[in-house]
Amino acid sequence: MAATVKGLDLAREFYRKAVKSIILRQRPRLRHSAALIGSGSEVLGYDDAVSTDHHWGPRVMLFVAPEDHSVGGRRLHQALATGLPYRFMGYPTNFSAPKVGEGDQGTQLMQEIKVGKINHRVEILTLDGYLSDYLGVGVDDSLSAADWLSIPQQKLLSFTGGEVFHDELGLQRLRDRYCYYPRDVWLYILAAGWSRIGQDEHLAPRAGATGDELGSALIAARIVRSIMLLCFLYEKRYAPYPKWLGRAFATLTCSDALTPILRVVQMGATWRERERHLCAAYQVLNSLHNASGLTAPIEPAVQAFHERAFQVSSAWRYSERLLAEIEDPELNAISESRLIGSVDLFSDSTDFREAVELRGRIAGLYTN
Repeated sequence: MAATVKGLDLAREFYRKAVKSIILRQRPRLRHSAALIGSGSEVLGYDDAVSTDHHWGPRVMLFVAPEDHSVGGRRLHQALATGLPYRFMGYPTNFSAPKVGEGDQGTQLMQEIKVGKINHRVEILTLDGYLSDYLGVGVDDSLSAADWLSIPQQKLLSFTGGEVFHDELGLQRLRDRYCYYPRDVWLYILAAGWSRIGQDEHLAPRAGATGDELGSALIAARIVRSIMLLCFLYEKRYAPYPKWLGRAFATLTCSDALTPILRVVQMGATWRERERHLCAAYQVLNSLHNASGLTAPIEPAVQAFHERAFQVSSAWRYSERLLAEIEDPELNAISESRLIGSVDLFSDSTDFREAVELRGRIAGLYTN
């Protein structure tokens, strides 16, 4: 089914014109918040016609107080099942049962019906339950530095993305707490991002110089990703997961300067060509860093790697100066160990990063 409307717009209108009236009839005094946040390409505005083949459609998340959730929530769910229209803005409001197995991960599809109860996707939740399930933290938790580092940026981005349509329970205030990293956490991740570049930048030319152009190209691609992630950090934007990384990167202020350079790095036929354009990218990163005012200016942007004929950014200079600006004792202690950065920097495994039940154990990597 081709989408003729953006999913976030559909959800907003679905709440205002269909869901809200049923709430007012069923529970006129029910204090609630309504939103579309969390998972789903439409939350970030990236949905298109292809998105309609899974999870997409008229859906809303209703947050209620714990005392209104159990019995009252079931009654409201039933009222919606019998009171919602069968179609809204041209789309079925009924969904198939969640698919399980074969990688479906609970996929639900819009499914046309004309009689009977609607298997709708108006989720009735509590703030604490949702936050625990999605981020692995409680509403009243005070996050430590290790907690911040253990939550994937995609999760933070999607929790603070989307839109709140109605708010009587303080959902937006809760989202505001996660709008971006605390300053010292940000400095630490920046330092770790530079460290990743430092680990690879001399290896790409070294591999190429031995005749291993494929190996050199693979390492250069890693550096490109590290550069992109640093750019999100300097512009204080959470980076999405890989599917949307390039699309989101295109919206950064620095993308106009960097995109053509990084494309050539990816397509370069020889290690010398890749090295030349990586050095141009390091120049842009150097300008971003110096413009940030986070440390004293760092010059030059490019240097020779020891006595070898390789040009690098000498990324360790940025890491050292950024770490020196951190005041938080917890982060200073973390920094004295391996500079692994946040979970996004040391793992690209979806299963690992999406495992909310592992978040506490991941946080333990910084403190044990």
